[in-house]
Amino acid sequence: MYGPFTNERLVGAAIGSSVQGRDAVQLATTFGNERLPDVTMLGVNGCPEYVHAAADASLQRLGVDHMDLYYQHRVDVDVPIEETVGAMAELVQAGKIRHLSLSEAGPETIRRTHGVPPITALQTEYSLSTRDLEADVWPVLAELGIGLVPYSPLGRGLLTGAITSPADLTEGDSRTSGYFPRFQGDALEANPLVSRSGRDGVSVAPIPGTKRVRYLEENVAAGDMSTIDA
Repeated sequence: MYGPFTNERLVGAAIGSSVQGRDAVQLATTFGNERLPDVTMLGVNGCPEYVHAAADASLQRLGVDHMDLYYQHRVDVDVPIEETVGAMAELVQAGKIRHLSLSEAGPETIRRTHGVPPITALQTEYSLSTRDLEADVWPVLAELGIGLVPYSPLGRGLLTGAITSPADLTEGDSRTSGYFPRFQGDALEANPLVSRSGRDGVSVAPIPGTKRVRYLEENVAAGDMSTIDA
């Protein structure tokens, strides 16, 4: 989806030039939000034929023979989820992907898709300021042994103190759009920073934001940090 397609080519080039090679990384990519090379968005597509075509295209761009984790990057409400996941299972049987993952799926959808092979992970927004999934999704993940891959774990800057007023957002920043109402006017000032520990029972592997080079450098540097018990 991203680029579109450019990101997979960049990741593939990095893997291909790495001394460690393909086996040194856990490789994940997505399908579902169908786009054209000119960035035209065609919509969400969960048709089995598209699932296979998208996987083959991703493998070609990445220059690898398999992907470790393959996400349905948004559920297609017009296609039965069983058909989409069935196509993903066929990719596992063909050796093209190792594990299945969903994105933004609700508890009932997760239950309907969890079979053989099982769903390995769910990608969805989760942070100390966005905890909607704790009520109904989290218990299902814990019950079925599904991991969580949260995006925007720092609340899109809300939890870091980087964004405290609308004036901190520059023109063209996606957070100024109506899609993110918590960053609009008085709503931003009404969103306080919160602090609460997470629940046990679900493995969590957050997605670090790397939209800018400096973010990538910060994320890489995090590997040199040590935790201190307060």
